[in-house]
Amino acid sequence: MNIIRIVCRHSKLSLLQADIVAKKIQAAVPGIKIQIEGITSRGDRETTVALQTLEGKDFFTEDITRRLINGLADIAVHSMKDLSSEHFFSHAAFAIPDRNAVHDIALFIHGIEEKIKEGKTIQIGTSSPRREKMALTFLKKALPQLHGSISIETKMIRGNVDTRLKKLDSGEYDGIILAAAGLNRLLQSESNAHYVAELLANKKKMILPLMECVPAPCQGAIVVEADPANAAVIEILNLIDDPVLHRQCVAEKETGLQYGSGCFQQFGVTTINYRGNEQCYASGFDNSNNYFESWSHQPTIDVKGKKLFSSTDFMAGFFSYADIQLPEKIDEPLVFIANHKAIREKNVSPLLKDKSIWVSGSRTWYELAKKGYWITGGADALGLEWLQPLFKTTLLNIEKNDVCILTHQHAIAEWERDGWKAFPAYALAKVNNAVIEDGIRNADCIFWTSYQQYQQYQSFLGKGVVHMCPSGKTASQFLNAGLSPIVFANIRSFTAWRKENFPIP
Repeated sequence: MNIIRIVCRHSKLSLLQADIVAKKIQAAVPGIKIQIEGITSRGDRETTVALQTLEGKDFFTEDITRRLINGLADIAVHSMKDLSSEHFFSHAAFAIPDRNAVHDIALFIHGIEEKIKEGKTIQIGTSSPRREKMALTFLKKALPQLHGSISIETKMIRGNVDTRLKKLDSGEYDGIILAAAGLNRLLQSESNAHYVAELLANKKKMILPLMECVPAPCQGAIVVEADPANAAVIEILNLIDDPVLHRQCVAEKETGLQYGSGCFQQFGVTTINYRGNEQCYASGFDNSNNYFESWSHQPTIDVKGKKLFSSTDFMAGFFSYADIQLPEKIDEPLVFIANHKAIREKNVSPLLKDKSIWVSGSRTWYELAKKGYWITGGADALGLEWLQPLFKTTLLNIEKNDVCILTHQHAIAEWERDGWKAFPAYALAKVNNAVIEDGIRNADCIFWTSYQQYQQYQSFLGKGVVHMCPSGKTASQFLNAGLSPIVFANIRSFTAWRKENFPIP
């Protein structure tokens, strides 16, 4: 083949995605020519009503696939989350060549904090039942608590990414929720970057956490489709397919099918990668409006006849906390708060003025929101290192030397050993707790939420104890000490495993 005809939606983002595919094809097949045609899909034409009110599915992909079937194109390029599971599993002529950030992002107008202070209702634009159900529940707790309970209403918003940004910029909404991947790709485009950057310039950003606001299955992935009968094109698709991304997308689509399908989904599915492990995480409300949460490929542990001790049952019982002298100033533009205990003094507020604040997990996020802080994003209790791919995206562009970590005094050396700038913000002191001592002494399996807990109570350990912990800095400290803990993605993952293996009578 000398020419490949690509068909996609006519939006700026879709054309960019088609161009990404074109470049991958040209790299795999030097000298081949590419033609790209953008067309209007049904989803682009039906802009005055919510998609979940329309009959059918594949609103953004059906017209494009039809041109493929009719021989008017060689391949079709879609956003993977727009393609129904039914169609994706209907044949095998698909490739997944690229995936960008999976997170959702909430963007807010300049002055949003003043509006919260005044107790006004915040108007959020979203056309997704999933985002409405999950993200808004999160935002009521995650936005700075500056005036009692925060009032949030949703308004339907339709249109391409740039259209939605313009609607936010014009004041039609106080905030909108988008996929971060789309913004990243537009900002990587020479023809769109300046325009999009201008629309984002004075907006407040909030990267929504994966655990609380689980993205749509396969969010951020590009899928390329061919006619199953066209062997020559399928051969090219095989050259650009990323088998890891393909496997992840198949798993996410298959997981989603267990809980429902269609535009009215109120759940999300995503892949969590940590320390060489890969898990499919799903959460939300199924099509019967029942809440669920599931993790694939949890650690396998023989627990028959064994006693479990979990430090999560005694989070306030291990240590007392004392304030220590804070630095006079923080030069770095981003401050990562490893624990909400780090923000204990009023005089910390000047240090954080004009900083982008990131947190270790949702608990810390909520505690700081109660104190009136704007949080830009969090690590989902998966560790700061896990955030690095997100930091490197065009949307954020955060380098390691842009980050300062506030944590307790015993953790500083570990952070600095890994090349991070860190300040001690509080001190830990052991609390003698007879209940904890007895629990550890009699346990066969122990889940530690911090390495300091282990250090304080290791003298009470029995022989052959199985240690467990979350990923991130805690796991690093155990491994650096020569221990081999069973590592869970985070506390949430462990809690789900515990419910299954140690059910409460």
